[in-house]
Order: sequence, then structure tokens, then C-alpha cells
Amino acid sequence: MFIFHSDGTMLQTNPDAGDPNTSDSNGAGVWTLVAGGIKGKFVEVTADRTTRRFVSRGEISFVVHVRGDSLSGTASAIFYDEEGRQTRGPLSATLEGRRVVP
Repeated sequence: MFIFHSDGTMLQTNPDAGDPNTSDSNGAGVWTLVAGGIKGKFVEVTADRTTRRFVSRGEISFVVHVRGDSLSGTASAIFYDEEGRQTRGPLSATLEGRRVVP
């Protein structure tokens, strides 16, 4: 789930059960309007569930297009170790979603 705030900040969350070995459930970042959509980037920190030690820092860039209550787009993720060295990526993903409405 993405939450876009009017001040250009955003939050991202995903189910904690998505990975049994590491926790990467929340991210925080920024966004801006671009022609035809929203461009942004958020950062999430991953920890080992057993030791609770740092595993990686992920930087995820995305572009989404909003049409009514639907969104679609792409994302690219790069991961870094404690020293800031790239360990994985860029990894690509497609995004599809619907606006949460009461």
C-alpha cells in the first residue's frame, strides 16, 4: 500500500509475512507529479528476523499512472549493505493497484 501525502512525502507498507527470513515491511520517501503520473522514491531497511541485525537498505524508484481509482506503473529497486556498497539490483517490478475508498 502506498500513502501519498499532499506535502510530497509518502509511506509504503507490505505484509510482514511476505518473507519468512527478513523484515522489510515499511518504507518512507518522496513523490512529485510528472506528465501523466507520479514519480517517486522510497527507502526501506531490511533486518534479519532471528538476529534483528541490519541486512540491507533498499532504494525503490517508481512511476505510477492514476486513472480514476486505479493505478499502474513500474518500479526499480537497488539494495545496499551497511557500508553503502550495492549488493543487488536494479530489480524491476510492475505495479497495479486500486485506491482504498470508504
